[in-house]
Formats: sequence, C-alpha cells, structure tokens
Amino acid sequence: MSELASTDHALQAPEPARPILSVNNIEVIYDHVILVLKGVSLTVPQGGIVAILGANGAGKTTTLKAISNLLHSERGEVTKGSIEFDGGRIDRLSPNELVRRGCIQVMEGRHCFGHLSIEENLLTGAFTRRDGRAAIRDDLEMIYNYFPRLKQRRHSMAGYTSGGEQQMCAIGRAMMSRPKMILLDEPSMGLAPQVVDEIFEIVKDLNTRQGVSFLVAEQNTNMALKYATYGYILETGRIVMDGAADALRDNEDVKEFYLGIGGEGRKSFRNVKSYKRRKRWLN
Repeated sequence: MSELASTDHALQAPEPARPILSVNNIEVIYDHVILVLKGVSLTVPQGGIVAILGANGAGKTTTLKAISNLLHSERGEVTKGSIEFDGGRIDRLSPNELVRRGCIQVMEGRHCFGHLSIEENLLTGAFTRRDGRAAIRDDLEMIYNYFPRLKQRRHSMAGYTSGGEQQMCAIGRAMMSRPKMILLDEPSMGLAPQVVDEIFEIVKDLNTRQGVSFLVAEQNTNMALKYATYGYILETGRIVMDGAADALRDNEDVKEFYLGIGGEGRKSFRNVKSYKRRKRWLN
C-alpha cells in the first residue's frame, strides 16, 4: 500500500511556479471621472516574457504605469483591484521603492538624459545600488557586451545618438539597477525593422541568460508574439483575448485584425469583435 501511495505521489504534477507579477482586476481612472482600464487581470511567470498587445489608445501604457506606480503624475489612480510583485502588494509603494524591489519601467519614446553621455546615462541606472563601484563597473561591461554599439558611443551625448542607440541605452540603464522584471513600453516605435529585430534578440538574451522577466507593451503584434511566451490583447481598456503566443499567432481573428492576414468570407471587424467582447465580458 505504501509503495502504491509513493507511486501516486511521484506521478503528481509539480505545482506551478509563483508568478513574479500578478495584476488582479484593476480599474484605472484619470481626473476622478475618466475610466481607462476596466477589470484588467494578467500574470507574468518568473523568468517569462509576456506581451500586452493592442492598438494605440487601447490602454497598454496605462497598464504598465499602473504597475510601476507612475499614474499620479498624470492625475490617474488605481481605484479597484490589486497588484502583487514578487509575493507582496506594490500598488501603494512609491516608484523608487518599486525600483529597489526589482521592478523598473523603460518608458515609451526612449527617454534618455540627452545632455549626458551614453555611459553617464547607464550609470544613473545604478543610483539605488549599494554594492560598490567594482560591481557596478562589472555590470557596465556586461551591458557593453550586450550592446556593442553603446561601447563605441559611450562618450557621445545621448541626445545626438540614433533612435535605436537611445532605446538600447534605456534598456541598458534599466539593467544597471539589477532588476527582476522590466516593463518595456513600445520598444519598436519609430525604429527600423532590423534595429527592432536586434533589440528583441537582446531582450530574449537578457531573459535567458540573466533571468530577467519582461512585460512588453507593443503594437507590433507579429514581433511581440515571436518572442513572448504568452500574450494579452487589450481593446478600449479591457482584455478581450489572451493565450499562449503560438495559439494567438494561429488564431484567425488575431491573424486578420492584428497580423494583417485576411481571410475569405469573414465577418466585419465590428461584428466579430463586438461578439467577442460580449461573450468574454459576460463570462
């Protein structure tokens, strides 16, 4: 009997790993009246790459700012739900406290300090660290190994570098804080396709080698689903579809409306999407 019990125990599936990020049914309101996010829930597994997809204005950036606690500067607030990171509630923390815990956002638009050099920009990412200059210098060399172009331009003013180099600088600066997770907002925006490929390959490498989790908000659905393991599609502040990246790429509605691959005899965008919204929201 004991042998049978031990066999049954051995056959049990292991418990899934605790997600590093859990967003639970949040609502976001701007100026006390404008409802922007409506019951958004999502999770990011430890060491995963998850994509938030959708058109401009769908609520992707607002979702990231809700997580990183940057809404108050824009007169926004999370009015319902909760956000947990690495096992603890974070929706009442200040942005700098969240960075110290290991969650950092790379903002849309490649925000760099234009009057500082590339290397000075990177070193600002280590401002919260207390592990000494040697460790910071080692990490700086690691960033240069991932981004060789930044090493070539290390003494150039960031404001005079290309858009791709500024995006690399913003990601490298985030990595200098030794994060557990990076919130990456529209990394492909305004960049040439070959540069976008290069940046996403580096994101994948950072995820694989450094174990950094990524939540990527992106309009380029095809590129995001190529590198992510799971995706959420946002429309007008609601998640209307989610699933494994492979399943989303193969979904006919996603192909037609987000990947630009049309089908014959299909219903209109309005009819199909309104049906899907009603069905999902009522479940």
